Amino acid sequence: MRYVVLALALALLSVTPLTAAAADCARTTSGLVPLPELGTGTYKGTQGGLYPGGANTPPPAYAAEGRRAASEIVPRAPSGRADAAGKVVLLSIGMSNTTQEFAAFVRVAQADAVRDANVVVVDGAQGGQDARDWSDPKHATWGQVDNRLKKAGVTAAQVQAVWLKQAIARPGGDFPTSSAQLETALAKIIENAKARYPNLAQVFVSPRTYAGYAITDLNPEPYAYETGFAVKRLVERRVREPSARPWIGWGPYLWADGTKARADGLTWACSDVQNDGVHPGPTGEAKVAQQLQAFFNGSEFTTWYRGEPSGAGSEPARATTPPVADAVAAATQAAVVAANEPMRWMWFGAGVVMLLIALATMLTLRRRRHSS
Repeated sequence: MRYVVLALALALLSVTPLTAAAADCARTTSGLVPLPELGTGTYKGTQGGLYPGGANTPPPAYAAEGRRAASEIVPRAPSGRADAAGKVVLLSIGMSNTTQEFAAFVRVAQADAVRDANVVVVDGAQGGQDARDWSDPKHATWGQVDNRLKKAGVTAAQVQAVWLKQAIARPGGDFPTSSAQLETALAKIIENAKARYPNLAQVFVSPRTYAGYAITDLNPEPYAYETGFAVKRLVERRVREPSARPWIGWGPYLWADGTKARADGLTWACSDVQNDGVHPGPTGEAKVAQQLQAFFNGSEFTTWYRGEPSGAGSEPARATTPPVADAVAAATQAAVVAANEPMRWMWFGAGVVMLLIALATMLTLRRRRHSS
């Protein structure tokens, strides 16, 4: 009887699906305010906004320096020498979320007609490698980036711009101490990058996305929100030394309070994340890719990405970004066309052969008629 019960139990388990832990979809908002909308308001005594004074645009002198840094980014040969036939490498540095999101952006960028042909977009971010790992100049993550650059056919001397998005795994402590720890790590990562990439002129930094759906302690709220303050302080520190390189500025600000729409309409739904509530799902990856595309296509500090001239007095360029879905669809269609091209030529060749056979048959019949 025991064996019968055991067999029945095993049979029941074999047909009963195991349910994985799911994200906490009930936590749709946190009540926190995105930094650009917080402005001159405060969070735990710290002023909002992206730049000093609660502003969302850099001080004029720092903006001019950012445009100057953009003008320094030119196609370079593998040695780093300026070469019109060379490459400009845009590299990502970060953790698992970063590599997921930037990989989606790479696919979009490859199909984007706005991107200059000399710009090579390389995903250097790596899963499981948080800010503390990257802050170690001897960590294996940097060697892995070397491998990816080599695979892309470019060199360290051609890396001139970086998108940096990082966090500390399983953070602890209260604000602002925890945020200050990340700021210190980000600064060290940039130092390491400058040492490895001698022509690095610009670093664009972004904070985390909404983590209210998280069911682990990997990087939940409010730590995800507070990464924005680490970026803010990092940038403000660089504002005080504007001529230093690399120039550090904001990339796209990615945090929104869950399903509560930002001023620009950005939201983060539970369907945008994986079951852990931390890592992005396909729609979350696409949202970040769209934010990155709009940024590089439209920022006054990324004229090199579009192959446009840049100067200290240049005006901000307007974004001409198509929806991500359109760009992905276009890329998919191009892949389908490329895949079908050999088949088209095969049928074309077969048609030509059949036409020649038909013509030969007609000529033979005519000759027979004339001879008769």
